[in-house]
Amino acid sequence: MTSFKKIARRTFLIGSAAIVGGVAFGAYKFTRPLENPLSAGPNEAALNPFIFIDQEGVTIITPRAEMGQGVHTTLAALAAEELDIAWEDVRVLHGPPAQAYYNSALMQSALPYPEYSKSAFMQSLSEAVGEVNKLLGMQLTGGSTSMMDGYERLRHAGASAREALKLAAADALQVSASSLRTENGRIIAPDGNSVSYSDMASLAAQIDPPQVELRPKSQWRYLGKTMPRVDMKGKVTGTAEFGIDVRREGMKFATLRMNPRLGGPMRSMDASAATAMAGVEKVIELDGGFAVVASNTWLAFQAADAVVADWGDAPYPHEQDGIWQAIEDSFASKPNSTLRNDGDADTLPEGANEISAEYRVPFLAHATMEPMNATAIYSGDALEIWCGNQGPTIMRDRCAEAVGLDSENVTLHTTLMGGGFGRRGESDFGVYASRVAKAMQGTPVQLTWTREEDMSHDFFRPATIGRYKGAVKDGKAVLLDAAVAGPSVTIGAMKRLTGFTAAGPDKVHVEGAFDQPYAIPNYRVKGHLSDLQMPIGFWRSVGNSVNAFMHDSFLDELAHAAGADPLTFRLEMMRSEHGPSAKVLETVAEMSGWSGKREPGIGRGVAFAYSFGTPVAQVIEVLDEDGTIRINRAWIAADLGTALDPGNLEAQLYGGMIYGLSAACFGEITFANGSVEQANFPDYDALRIHNAPVTEVRILENNAHLGGGGEPGTPPSMSALANALFDLTGKRARTLPLMHEFDLLT
Repeated sequence: MTSFKKIARRTFLIGSAAIVGGVAFGAYKFTRPLENPLSAGPNEAALNPFIFIDQEGVTIITPRAEMGQGVHTTLAALAAEELDIAWEDVRVLHGPPAQAYYNSALMQSALPYPEYSKSAFMQSLSEAVGEVNKLLGMQLTGGSTSMMDGYERLRHAGASAREALKLAAADALQVSASSLRTENGRIIAPDGNSVSYSDMASLAAQIDPPQVELRPKSQWRYLGKTMPRVDMKGKVTGTAEFGIDVRREGMKFATLRMNPRLGGPMRSMDASAATAMAGVEKVIELDGGFAVVASNTWLAFQAADAVVADWGDAPYPHEQDGIWQAIEDSFASKPNSTLRNDGDADTLPEGANEISAEYRVPFLAHATMEPMNATAIYSGDALEIWCGNQGPTIMRDRCAEAVGLDSENVTLHTTLMGGGFGRRGESDFGVYASRVAKAMQGTPVQLTWTREEDMSHDFFRPATIGRYKGAVKDGKAVLLDAAVAGPSVTIGAMKRLTGFTAAGPDKVHVEGAFDQPYAIPNYRVKGHLSDLQMPIGFWRSVGNSVNAFMHDSFLDELAHAAGADPLTFRLEMMRSEHGPSAKVLETVAEMSGWSGKREPGIGRGVAFAYSFGTPVAQVIEVLDEDGTIRINRAWIAADLGTALDPGNLEAQLYGGMIYGLSAACFGEITFANGSVEQANFPDYDALRIHNAPVTEVRILENNAHLGGGGEPGTPPSMSALANALFDLTGKRARTLPLMHEFDLLT
């Protein structure tokens, strides 16, 4: 139906000098319309990059990837709200790789200040910084930014398309455009006559789209309500296409084995046993490993097991203890950042009671239910690839480089994906599929990773150590001094994603600690970076997943040292700092019936984290059942500023919490002899229905700006559980996962 133009690859160098000079030389580039990547045939219209109309109706082109978070539904609702089409007629496609689909919100949080303290001026400045991505053209789904990016863009796309259609109908019907109204995909004249959007598509395409005011919230029909998911029918009927479902005529199936010592070379291999197996087509040497192509995926798995490889050494310490030591050693280095430095953290206030604690969190895998996979066909002068991915322009460009083509000769189809969590923002699985396809020229090949390969060759959430010192006086916190050490997600990922080397203070490294809304008079957070040559990547909530556990756990320790109720202790420091954050704490207290009183056999913990523009408070309740601890109930309160789809937000906050609780209970990646020790779900477990808590979620709308929904449920979950375990057992957990210290229900 829809065809996509190829946009020639452009390379932009954005350094400090270019940013500073942007106002002088780049204003036109920042504000000019980007090329529409959609092309239309007869009786069709691509009114803008987001609205395509043909004789079957309207298709909304969404710029962000659907990985179960419901983004296609809410993005479609943003456009449909202004476009006036019936919800049952909404059709959605993921957009092609194109600069027009850049994520304007992705870089808005790059400025080194707490998000909760944004003034109107700082919000405007953040939005201006976000427009830098218009030059970079990064089409990424991540950072809980899809709604922040699409909130106005998709509504304006729908509104301008609607008005262009009305202008076309006014000309055709010989009436004034102001006399026309729109409803359910039709333009209706005062006399009741009407024409469909499809009828007017070609004429509307010739009209310069007008800019119009957006409808007020009071007139919303879809937004603010829980909408039926546009992807649900396909998923429950099995007709939805994920990357692993792709089938092409004459397709072969492949898998790969890479050096288990990550980043190490393959010295040699003996593939004779594999090539002797009936149905095995080819064994292909890759940089650091090999791929096996066969007539089916299971045979490829078996043949890969038959290959004998001599693996070289990894570039990092081979044992877990050596890795921890390298992280510890980085505390002796100069801090990369001190993004919060209130008062005098070096001096203990007179009469204050000082406490200190050290926390450790492990490497974590993403463990997406659908393992990494991609399908590709290489013809010699073109490459076509199908895969679920979070960064289409990056995936296209990296695959083009892998086979020696220009980007305009690569066609990428972004499918649905069975989980992303940041892992599918990487391009390695597409690059390997492209290289295998080049070795099998003219034959489509689907490359599927085994669960073991997927688990052990991830871009991991970094292991981190936090050293905290604090003091309390007269029932209040008067000092908090934190130092955080671990590998940098930003440095490695920015180089892979953009080709640029990140410089300056690493905000992501200390997010979840320096940017929390507490009025503590002496408050410092330092970040130390560990130089470990390991594959580190974005994991759901990124630095917040590390620091919220440590920071909030330490606040709980301070509360107990002060003899104060943990929830009241937090609330008293928060009220004067950020009202909406205080409100979510008050709300979760009311929801859970928080009394601060201990009950035999029951433990309750409270936690709070501000991340991705959204304050979230959680209370977790645990029970002692004959020595086994079960997570019984949970309460979540969150303030999204504007709740675009309350039901979907509830699901995201609940899912984010479960993801965090699973990691807190069971998640860890450890190394021995340079290799990952965990291989599959028996080694890397998750919560199931029987041990997941009954949960209540409440969405508030007091925050000044629209916040993210996909990740903020994760950060407070880990400390809420640890704090509940302390309330139950009197034992303070400072190291994750908790299964090593507590008998948790599995």
